[in-house]
Amino acid sequence: MPADQLKTILSRVASGDLSPAEALAQLGHYPFEDLGFAKVDHHRSVRCGYPEVIFCVGKAPDQVVEIARRLHAGGETVLATRAEPPVAQALLEAFPEARHNPTARTVVIRGKHAVESLPGSVAEEARETAEVLGCTTKCFYDVGVAGIHRLLAHSAELREAAVLIVIAGMEGALPSVVGGLVDAPVIAVPTSVGYGANLGGFTPLLAMLNSCASGVSVVNIDNGFGAAYNAAMVCRAAARLARDA
Repeated sequence: MPADQLKTILSRVASGDLSPAEALAQLGHYPFEDLGFAKVDHHRSVRCGYPEVIFCVGKAPDQVVEIARRLHAGGETVLATRAEPPVAQALLEAFPEARHNPTARTVVIRGKHAVESLPGSVAEEARETAEVLGCTTKCFYDVGVAGIHRLLAHSAELREAAVLIVIAGMEGALPSVVGGLVDAPVIAVPTSVGYGANLGGFTPLLAMLNSCASGVSVVNIDNGFGAAYNAAMVCRAAARLARDA
């Protein structure tokens, strides 16, 4: 349940337009709803500012659809991550209006309370997540250190960002380079893309953890979702500070 919807219910009780019993009926299955196979967190957006996200791995297609139904019924925008084809197909059949990004492995179902705005799969997952959470995004693909001039050509645009998500595989040097060019937080994402000694992403992970550039933080291997969620929280905090200044 979005915070504004909860405030509306409480305001109606305070004004006498809604009885406490009626309000209790509306809030009866909050803060979570036990489906047996999952406990759907309806108060996530009240506590954290953003609704619960469905991580599809390990869940059957019909389970993902049912979780999505319960979240969507409360007016939330539903984001399903790591949605493999059978899960994505089930969601699209249940929600024809949904948007599927096969590269990102995400499915987005817009709700009544959608957040307004303030080609690797990990990058696409990060972009989709950030946009669902209300961020304005700009992407630069294929700007790695093997051709550093491609990155430097975007220096001015990089310095305009409130927060940057930098995704790299191989030796994982790119976040350090970007961290030395900007005065905004850099969230580094190591990827499992690379040859032999990439070790499934451990090589760039360790390189990013040992970055010599200040202001670089690191999320787990291939975790584009986590990086985007952190970035959205940075943007949200910055917007709140600007509003209260």
